[in-house]
Amino acid sequence: MEQTFPYLAVIMGTVLRLGVPILLTIAVVYLLSRLDRSWQSQALRDGAVSTAAQVRNTGCWDVNNCSKEQRQQCGAYAHPETPCWQYYRNSSGELREGCLGCDVFRKAPVPVAA
Repeated sequence: MEQTFPYLAVIMGTVLRLGVPILLTIAVVYLLSRLDRSWQSQALRDGAVSTAAQVRNTGCWDVNNCSKEQRQQCGAYAHPETPCWQYYRNSSGELREGCLGCDVFRKAPVPVAA
């Protein structure tokens, strides 16, 4: 009995030292994920976030009032399923300078994971 008590004390100390912070971390992560889901659903209800389909329907050719000839020569116009700024990314993944100031790019909603 005298030898068991020190082992139990070490085990209990380890459980308290490691278990309590781990349980608190799990609880905080759970509460923050619930809060995030709540904010996302509220943003969808309020219309602050659009769906990916709405993003695809807005093209820079509409905003910039491009002529029919300009649209026929535009690669982004030929691929309306991809946002225009994504189509014009260079090989290193950077956006064109003209896309950064474009209202279509600047006002595009952040995509929401389904």
